Amino acid sequence: ATYPHDALIHGQVEACAAARPDALAVRFEDRSLTYGELNARANQVAHHLLSLGIRPDDRVAICVERGLDMIVGLLGILKSGAGYVPLDPAYPAERLAFMLQDSAPVAVLTQAATRQCLADVTVPVIDLDRAEWPEASLGNPQVAGLDSSHLAYVIYTSGSTGLPKGVMVEHRNVA
Repeated sequence: ATYPHDALIHGQVEACAAARPDALAVRFEDRSLTYGELNARANQVAHHLLSLGIRPDDRVAICVERGLDMIVGLLGILKSGAGYVPLDPAYPAERLAFMLQDSAPVAVLTQAATRQCLADVTVPVIDLDRAEWPEASLGNPQVAGLDSSHLAYVIYTSGSTGLPKGVMVEHRNVA
């Protein structure tokens, strides 16, 4: 039996997309996505990350402006089995550099407007504005062995007492 605390975050969205694909999932300003659209777009991101060799508990940083692409990116990272590391493009360059070095992501999702915030990134950078996804990548990815004990995200403290500290959160902590 699967208990509620064993659920994967993205599994909840997949269930909504299967049950009510035309229902409104997210709205930002004058743009919106249905559950079906959100799920399909996130699947494209996830399949691309999986093609790069992403595995459960890997970390993928995301430095994008608030909006629909942020939600698509976060969900795509989760669907790939990785945990996301949110990087606010408004942060000072030194803080972003520290968080990138400390979290050691295997890839970074960005946009044209935020790419310049990330200097000297040596891992693959996926530009959500420019990415061309194959049509075949619309289905929900199946990541073997992924369960609620795997990493969902790493959130950093404010660093008010010194350097920011990363806190790792598992899927079951959110469920």
